[in-house]
Amino acid sequence: MKNSALAAAITSALAGSFALQAGAAGFIEDSKATLNLRNFYINADNREGTAAPSRQEEWGQGFMLNYTSGYTQGTVGFGVDALGLLGVRLDSGSGTHYESSSQQGGTIFPSERNGDAVDQFGSLGLTAKAKVSNTEFRYGTLQPKLPVVIANDGRLLPTTYEGGQVTSTDLENFTLVAGRLEHSKGRNSTDQRGLTIAGANGSAATSRDSNQFYYAGGDYKVNKDLTLQYYYGNLEDFYAQHFVGLQHNWAIGPGVLKTDLRAFDSDSDGKNGSAAGRADGYVASGYYGGGVTRGEVDNRVLSGLFTYVVSGHSIGAGYQVVNGDSDFPFFNRGDGEGSSSYLSTDVQIGKFQRAGERTWQVRYGYDFAQLGVPGLTFNTVYLSGDNIKTNQGDKGEWERDITLSYVVPSGTFKGLGLSWRNAVLRSELPASGSGSPTQRDQDENRLIVSYSLPLF
Repeated sequence: MKNSALAAAITSALAGSFALQAGAAGFIEDSKATLNLRNFYINADNREGTAAPSRQEEWGQGFMLNYTSGYTQGTVGFGVDALGLLGVRLDSGSGTHYESSSQQGGTIFPSERNGDAVDQFGSLGLTAKAKVSNTEFRYGTLQPKLPVVIANDGRLLPTTYEGGQVTSTDLENFTLVAGRLEHSKGRNSTDQRGLTIAGANGSAATSRDSNQFYYAGGDYKVNKDLTLQYYYGNLEDFYAQHFVGLQHNWAIGPGVLKTDLRAFDSDSDGKNGSAAGRADGYVASGYYGGGVTRGEVDNRVLSGLFTYVVSGHSIGAGYQVVNGDSDFPFFNRGDGEGSSSYLSTDVQIGKFQRAGERTWQVRYGYDFAQLGVPGLTFNTVYLSGDNIKTNQGDKGEWERDITLSYVVPSGTFKGLGLSWRNAVLRSELPASGSGSPTQRDQDENRLIVSYSLPLF
């Protein structure tokens, strides 16, 4: 009864904004609402360095109400979506909630003025949409998942963006996308902020950002086994980025060989490309020695990942090389609220995206459905990077991740998910300092319980 009442209230409130009810049958009849529940615990043990705390430990309950309307009838269909987010603190003990001048929140929660974790935080995002044939325009709250911009969903609540996006599948075998983003709301925040990159997001007094990110590109499905990609992204006053990718499946013997090739080319834009702009703080992180232009975006990334899947096993190996004097540029709010990049080396703790870094990786996964236990999966990855450019010479780092997950396949608790994620990162980079990349050694555990409840 409670679910029915909630569903009716949501439908009435959102549908009421559309006065043209004569053609709104699809708007209401095709509406869907889902309540996603996520219980998230994280324990990050910082193994070295003087910055407090040495251990970050937080636990919370997340609620994500996702409402998606249908479209009004007619040549142009109109609709509206809503995303309600609420995070409730279950525990964030004294000394385990991180707060500094450049980070306004902990691992999961925002901070009070005194630096303590808030009891709860939340937000509501609305998205207006229109559709003509197979072309859709969306404006409002967005969660893009594209090679040049990815909304992070690695904590209690997801990152969201504000802007507009057009997606079209009218051309056969093509998916075309174009858009503009203005602000972001972090995964442990309730405020909208401009867009920035690592290096330009120090303390509030010195950080620099932009509210203009333009992107466009698409996927071309050559056939059922081969997809080609091209995307372009431009964060005004920071960088312009080109991406090309190839994904291919090749049946070999009893299994399938999956190939994933990616290439990025990133250069400076606007203020980052001028000495005056960089002096004003529009800089990128990276290598600052040997006559290098300090803080200018200069980066190219090439990577390949090959995975063979057979009888429940997946065995993978890959290599990535980062060229140029800057780190790979991607959105980074710089306040602990998280960011994701479309690199095959973007794993639980590290990203292996530093200037000059060369990384090889090996992966293994197993689906226990082959042994009669559907829903149980195991995955592990090991990455080793070297040749990181620093003022103290080339440095290296490595990370090992393990994920064990189970999703109840049937019965009363069908869809209930449980996951344990463990990661270990070790680096030769100093834990603190200026003028060089820094990285603390870390051990991290995450325990996640999730469940999706369809409301209507």
